[in-house]
Amino acid sequence: MFFNSKKYKEEAEKNRTADLTKEPSMFNMLALAGLASFKLTRPFLRLHKRKIDDQATVELATEKQVPIIYFHGFRGGDYTTKIMIDKALEAKKSDKFLKVTADLFGNFKLEGCWSSDKHPIVQVVFRQRIVGIYAIDYYLSFILPFLAKRYKFDRYIAVAHSLSCPCIIRTEMKHYKHKNFPHLDRCAFIAGPFDGVTYLGDIPNVNALTPKGHPSMMNPHYLYFLLHRRRFNSDISVLNIYGNVLDETNTDRFISVVSAKSIRYILAPKAKIYQEIEVRGEAYAEHSIMHDNPFVIDIIHKFIGLKQH
Repeated sequence: MFFNSKKYKEEAEKNRTADLTKEPSMFNMLALAGLASFKLTRPFLRLHKRKIDDQATVELATEKQVPIIYFHGFRGGDYTTKIMIDKALEAKKSDKFLKVTADLFGNFKLEGCWSSDKHPIVQVVFRQRIVGIYAIDYYLSFILPFLAKRYKFDRYIAVAHSLSCPCIIRTEMKHYKHKNFPHLDRCAFIAGPFDGVTYLGDIPNVNALTPKGHPSMMNPHYLYFLLHRRRFNSDISVLNIYGNVLDETNTDRFISVVSAKSIRYILAPKAKIYQEIEVRGEAYAEHSIMHDNPFVIDIIHKFIGLKQH
């Protein structure tokens, strides 16, 4: 009856082919994630001199750009969003995208190409990838303004998986008054844990949505959304895709349907457009399968304008 971290690791990394010796040690990831999770300890990370390894090319744009930025979640990596990006490039008939790898010291490695079209594709990779919601919040707090300043955009489209989903919303709410911070144009969420993770504050079939649509039990992150829901701009369009493997748990193995659907109560009354889709069946709706699911990718492409309806 507890979150199975070993099983989650196996599921999250089953498509991983990268050399694990090239990533930070477990101690490094956990230690820096701990420092990044608290406001009082974050200044210690900023004592480290920032380094930018820029290997990317930049094409001159002739129109205002709104990049499509892909984010992975807890234990994810470039392999999490690889198929989605491959299919996006296929839809655009291009092979150009920018890969951005950042660590919690604020260092950046830029690879690939910032394309000149209206919607450049950007893949964000968290080098310390075993991070919780507060550490991902911290990542977004410096990655997004860095990219916006460097590539001169003020709005972006987010495609996020798992734990990055609530962080995208939190970041938008926290910086809603900041003119120099890039803001959402639209966002597509896949398997977002908006009110807890299975057996880690959310036991399957215990929590429920009330007739009004909010969960009967709310964790601190959901309460944050509830208290700050007026900060979500009404110009933002939202797509929320969640899974149900159709077993007795009503989950995608790690995120309950209730947790995933709970964000509707917060965002639907505010958003320009709010769409919600449930994917069903073990072969299609498992937490770490959905981001590679052709059906899911096709829906996202229609939503963000890469494919006509």
